Amino acid sequence: MLFSLGSFRLDMKRLFDIFFSLIAIGMFAIPAGFIGLVITICYGHPIIFRQQRIGRSKIPFTIFKLQTMVNNTPTGLGRLLRKTGLDELPQFMNVLKGDMSIVGPRALTQYDIERLKWDTSFYGRRWQVKPGITGFAQVYGGQNKHTSWFWDKKYIETMDINQDMALTVVSFLMNVFGKRKIRKALWPDKKLN
Repeated sequence: MLFSLGSFRLDMKRLFDIFFSLIAIGMFAIPAGFIGLVITICYGHPIIFRQQRIGRSKIPFTIFKLQTMVNNTPTGLGRLLRKTGLDELPQFMNVLKGDMSIVGPRALTQYDIERLKWDTSFYGRRWQVKPGITGFAQVYGGQNKHTSWFWDKKYIETMDINQDMALTVVSFLMNVFGKRKIRKALWPDKKLN
């Protein structure tokens, strides 16, 4: 029987994704329901925002997020949801569907790919893995296209289940306490947004 370490790592990553997605959905079901109720009552628009993003092997998929804007302007609740990252809760459904992973490069639109000029073969490695709800670029935040590519490449080269767990914990803390506060606590000497 042949054993492939690469295949085993991908299987473990998929199990990690399913396990933690189910935990997250269970933990955040009541808060997400309350947020959905506020969105419906206060803003009267759909709770879920849907947008086409580009996934692994450049296959398009529909990403789910909590609605945070009215007429292209963030609402008061929307700013809070974005600040904590709670607007991304519905993406756990994308993970369960297999379109995304919990940890990986940011899911980009086709427009973003063209704007960043990442549609060349030089960036081909980026499309070998599923996009993630969180990842190095998302945790560090406030970076330009060169540092985002650096973090995406670093993740692809060092994919590891322990690293995924650490990034998941940091992201969870950001959801609870806010991105800026956690970044400042973890990296007090860095100027991260």
